[in-house]
Parts: sequence; structure tokens; C-alpha cells
Amino acid sequence: MGNAQSPPANPRYALASRAFSQKELEDHKSLFVSLAAQSQSDGKYIFPSVFKRYFGLHGPLGDRMFDLLSQQRKDQRLSFQDLVIAKGTYEKGTKDEIEEFIYQLVDVSGDGILGELNVRSDLESVLIAMFETIFSTKDAELGPSSHKDVVDIFLNAATFSKHVDGCAEKSMSIEDFRNWCTLLPSVKKFLGSLLIPPDAGRPGSQVPCLVHLESVDSNMVLLRKEYAWHIGGALSLQELEEWKLLYHSAYNGLSFNTFLGSIS
Repeated sequence: MGNAQSPPANPRYALASRAFSQKELEDHKSLFVSLAAQSQSDGKYIFPSVFKRYFGLHGPLGDRMFDLLSQQRKDQRLSFQDLVIAKGTYEKGTKDEIEEFIYQLVDVSGDGILGELNVRSDLESVLIAMFETIFSTKDAELGPSSHKDVVDIFLNAATFSKHVDGCAEKSMSIEDFRNWCTLLPSVKKFLGSLLIPPDAGRPGSQVPCLVHLESVDSNMVLLRKEYAWHIGGALSLQELEEWKLLYHSAYNGLSFNTFLGSIS
């Protein structure tokens, strides 16, 4: 009787593992063991529900991320090698490789087409999932329906220049997507850090605390939390802690000197 042979080493895993230090690989292994145990898979796989719960990903965005990490096998199983290979690209890849991964991520339907009409279902579902993650629906000032106008603004910033055979509408090319991310750095920052647990301070999730006097009606303030989050995408973490309203013409008057005195 011959000895049972181990499965051949995956060259993609061997290449991806070189991008990490020994400590990082040990941390990945420790995380995998923990999530595989929660999946009750005899330590072999992570199942989608456990993965999405740990990383705080829900709906189509969570489904698509798991699909990409498991190399689109559709078997609902994520192995340790899958995790390292995906992280090797998503976290350690070149700028182009990371953007290509995120480009595939927002194609939540997985059909390879981000068309001008189809994008309403793909990008819109991604943006809604983002806002529902970043802005808790427990916030008394916000609710799922309050994001629609902001989602529409973000979608209207997209361009579509790629011709697809057999498709009447133009599609969003990878260059279109990169230009869109340049306009919306907060979106790219969030989508590029989904494998960082939310409680670990996931980049792209920070929303400045908007502070104003109690006498100021919040409905009179033009700067909404969604807009503050969008602006914050181009700022450092230290600049996102607290933004204080220094001047409002409805409360401080229309004097230019008063305005200068308030901000100086």
C-alpha cells in the first residue's frame, strides 16, 4: 500500500504568502482557526455567515466579498489558502491590483458588466450597504431612506465609456472606476479595508462628530453626516475627530467682519 499523498501546493498561495511576515501569517492562521471553529467545519473552512458576521459585512457586498475570497467556486467554503491568496492581492498587491480587486468587488452581480443601467443595481447596492454599515440605523437622525439622495449624487459622478459586445449600453471601464474613486476617496478607502474588523478602526468608516450650539437647529445646518464622511475621505484620521460649527449666517448675522472673527 502506498502512502497517502498531500495535495499539491498551490503556486498562488506560495507566491501570496511571501508578501506577509511570519507574524502576519501566524495572525492570519489564528484568525482562520477561530472562524473555522465557529463554522463547525472540523477546522477546514470558514462558512459565509461566520465570515460576514465577523467582518460586519451584510447583503450583496458581503456575499460578493466572500465569493471573491473563495475564488468564485460557489461552494460556500473559504480555506486558509483562499484567505491568504485574496489578502495577498487585496492588502499587499500593487495599486493597480488592489483597484482591480475592488472593481470586481462592486460588480456584485458577478456578470462582469458595470453598465449605465446595470450599475443602478450594482453600485447602488454597494453604496447603500456602505451607508448602512457606517451610519447605524439606530442613529435618530438617519434612516435607510435618508441615504437615497446621497447615493444618487455618488452614482451621477460615474462615467461609462467601455463598449461591450452584444450590449446596447456602455459599461464602466476600470479607468472609469479609478476616476470615480478619485472623486470619491472615502468610497475607495472603505472598500479597500473590508477585511479589517469594524471594531479595529476600519479606515473609511470614521465620521467626524459635528458639534454646534444647542440653540442651533440641526436642520438649518447644510453639512450632513454623509457629506462630512465624504469630505473626510481626503483627510487624515486626526482631522476626523470633531468638526465645530463656527459661524452660521442665520444665527451670527451677515457681517463679514463677524465671519472673519468667528473663524480666526
